[in-house]
Amino acid sequence: MFIGRERELASLRQLYNSDKFEFVVLYGRRRVGKTALINHFIDGKKAIYFMGVESNAKQNLENFSKSIIEYASGIEAETSFASFQAALETVFRLSEKERIILAIDEYPYVARASKSLASTLQLLIDKYKDRSRLMLILCGSSMSYMEDHVLAYKAPLYGRRTAQIKLQPFDFEEACRYFGNFSAEEKALVYGIVGGTPQYLLQMNDRLSIEENVKNTYLNPTSSLYEEPTNLLKQEVREPAIYTAIITAIATGASRMSEISSKVGEDTNKCSTYLKSLITLGIVRKETPYGEKASKKSIYSIDDNMFRFWYRFVPENTSMIARGAADLVYKRIEPHLSEYMGKVFEEICKQYLWKLLLSGKSPVEFTSLGRWWGNDPVHKCQAEIDIMGEQDKDTALFAECKWTAEKVDLAVLETLIAHSELFPYKNKHFFLFSKSGFTKGCAEKAKELGNVSLVTYGEILEVKN
Repeated sequence: MFIGRERELASLRQLYNSDKFEFVVLYGRRRVGKTALINHFIDGKKAIYFMGVESNAKQNLENFSKSIIEYASGIEAETSFASFQAALETVFRLSEKERIILAIDEYPYVARASKSLASTLQLLIDKYKDRSRLMLILCGSSMSYMEDHVLAYKAPLYGRRTAQIKLQPFDFEEACRYFGNFSAEEKALVYGIVGGTPQYLLQMNDRLSIEENVKNTYLNPTSSLYEEPTNLLKQEVREPAIYTAIITAIATGASRMSEISSKVGEDTNKCSTYLKSLITLGIVRKETPYGEKASKKSIYSIDDNMFRFWYRFVPENTSMIARGAADLVYKRIEPHLSEYMGKVFEEICKQYLWKLLLSGKSPVEFTSLGRWWGNDPVHKCQAEIDIMGEQDKDTALFAECKWTAEKVDLAVLETLIAHSELFPYKNKHFFLFSKSGFTKGCAEKAKELGNVSLVTYGEILEVKN
């Protein structure tokens, strides 16, 4: 079952249809669906697909040779090219006669084993690009390797690519397409529990309850998701123990650099370096109050829902999980799910606002969205706004998101309006997002003001790309 990726497929098809040399760098975190995208794209086309293995150059060359010979002759052969240069040159020559796709998946495995591969590719691209009809796709899961050794200015292949695609996890609407049998609320919970990474979504069964799914995955020592965060870190970073400590600190409430540093027991400079890597991997997000640049108020949060859920609930219950007490552990988790879903719902609401903008239906044509927090000098307290978006110096939107069983009342709207008074915009539009609807008083006030949009979770679910 292939779902989504319409924009990426459209980009790849456009490049393919140029019928001239194209070089695409496709990268993204493990499990995000890069191989599935390549296979879907090349289906029915003349293509050579080769996946690198974590082995030596000889093994990879033999496998690569088999892929080329099978394409050229239609038969499997045990013979091998003398070198990667000879193998690649054969492909470039074949592509002078017809449109061919060469997809090298897990390129970092091959390039690490054969140090001269990047320079060889550079040489052959420069030699053949003007008469070649090859569409070359280099794909990799090691984010740091692809950025430092393929995309970076000092890399041999710099300047040769004609496109790059950083494949991201699915958004909420795309993730929902996996599940026809979950209820509306269950779809949000699943997104909050595993995020939008396709491989993780496939671990969830929409014929079972959320409780059963959590027990079968996070609370089951034999499940692939049970050790997924630690396994992924081991593949991506050199000192997984420190990274684990940092993510745990953030998951358990530390958000500022000083708090994280104190919990981890490392100085802030060292923590800063590790946090930059986690941000690059898409695991951690750094936020500053909306509209402010470099700020001492900056906070860190876990950006990936699978990591956020795992580090929030699994480590503290490891001993019980190991003893098979999944029922007891879930009873400990369940009371915290509504609170946990607060941040998830904010992200779902942001995605809704972007879709509204892109469809031309947003009352404010904002250029970015973010959270704001700071001092309220009038009421002498700290204030927060879940979502802000500025159109220009005169116009902005303000939003509050509530994932609770109770209807949102007038007080929530009044508080949001009061917080907006901390900003000098003349034209303001307010959004209230609610899981459970709105009280009569809130709805009447919103209608009276005329610049308030009340949006229920059910309405968000109805929005399509």
